[in-house]
Amino acid sequence: MIELPDLAAGGLAVGTLSALALSGGLLRSRRQRAVQRDEIAALRAHLDGVVQTFAAEIEHLAAKRIPAAARRLSHPHVTVPGPLQLRAAGSSLGVAMENVLDQLRVELTAQHLRVDAAAQAGMRGATREIQAALYRLQDALRGLQQQYDDPELTQTLFELDHENEQSLRRAQVAAVVCGAWVGLAREESHVVDAVTGGQARLTGYHRVRVNNHLEPGTALVSHAVEPVAIIVAELLDNALRHSAPDTDVVVNLEHVHHGVCVTVDDAGLGMTQDERARAQRMVAGTEPILLTDLGDPPRMGLAAIGQLTRQFDLSVDLSSPSPYGGVRGVLRVDSHLLTRIDPDARPPAASAPRPTRRTQEDEPARGTSHDYVPEPETHGPRPTAEGLPQRRRRTRATTDRPAVAEQRPTARRPEEAAAALGGLQAATAAARSETAEHDTERDDHEGGTAR
Repeated sequence: MIELPDLAAGGLAVGTLSALALSGGLLRSRRQRAVQRDEIAALRAHLDGVVQTFAAEIEHLAAKRIPAAARRLSHPHVTVPGPLQLRAAGSSLGVAMENVLDQLRVELTAQHLRVDAAAQAGMRGATREIQAALYRLQDALRGLQQQYDDPELTQTLFELDHENEQSLRRAQVAAVVCGAWVGLAREESHVVDAVTGGQARLTGYHRVRVNNHLEPGTALVSHAVEPVAIIVAELLDNALRHSAPDTDVVVNLEHVHHGVCVTVDDAGLGMTQDERARAQRMVAGTEPILLTDLGDPPRMGLAAIGQLTRQFDLSVDLSSPSPYGGVRGVLRVDSHLLTRIDPDARPPAASAPRPTRRTQEDEPARGTSHDYVPEPETHGPRPTAEGLPQRRRRTRATTDRPAVAEQRPTARRPEEAAAALGGLQAATAAARSETAEHDTERDDHEGGTAR
């Protein structure tokens, strides 16, 4: 029989052991909770860091990366910054932000193209109206030239007509940049006539020296005449604008293996390598032309050349400097755009420089360069000897060439000059009206097709 003291002692021992076990469990539980609290605190700190990093990346994306990506669409030299944290570049966050930039570029490009297309459509309509008004003014001026015989008044009207021709050229270039048709349907023409026709549209045409090394009768097919004249005019305009007013711009017409080259050299400041590369990209016609890329105010000359080279299978090169220190522009016309005109049955304009081969045979004492005053263009049948008279080529007198000055033809009386110019302007007005009717019919046809 167990005595009570022993029983009490046993119970006390069991209670003590139980208390010890409970206290050990409580201690372990406290330690685990402490560890869990530390882990939770660390996770919260990490989460706060991730949130701060995400917020900083989003803020950097909105403030720096998106504006740079938008500017890069029109300025390729702009660098788009990367993420703030390098390790974010390959993470899911970095991939998501790159997708945002890609979608932004796609949408901005689409919007840019839509806006630019709308602007070009509006400019095409405006230039069509301006060209029509300038053609009407041209007809009025030439009508006045026919009406009055006063030589001084005729000369003033001729100068106004030349200013109007320059305005027409600018409107035509703007229309071409915006995708419009060149605007004139011309018959087959001598290459030298197309070159001097482009020259006649410029203010400083007297500074251009043309050397014609082509075989007599070398001509352009009808649909290439006006594009070549426009391209030559723009190349000459750039050369005249960016060279000193007391220097000449030299033009050489040469045969090459696959066609004809028109080389324009000026003695200006030239272009840097970056400027030359950009100009070459524009005239190549391989990239779409946007009005917003042409500056403010927009410079449309090279852009118009690019449109024409693409549309008419021509080639323009601006990659080489001129031997005179400026810029060299080379227009190449391939053989499929060339034809031949009998120079005896239909000679070039009287003001056009004569081929050097003929000059060497018939006039060995004279040089191969010719200074001349271009005659007004007649976009249609050329006046013949039996029809209306043509203007004669004139050579400027200089102190070092007295023999050439003595060989000038006798100056016509003012009445004769006025009558000749009036007859020529009458033919020009008739040709202009024919081409205007052709343009109107073409515009109506295109408008009906578009609708």
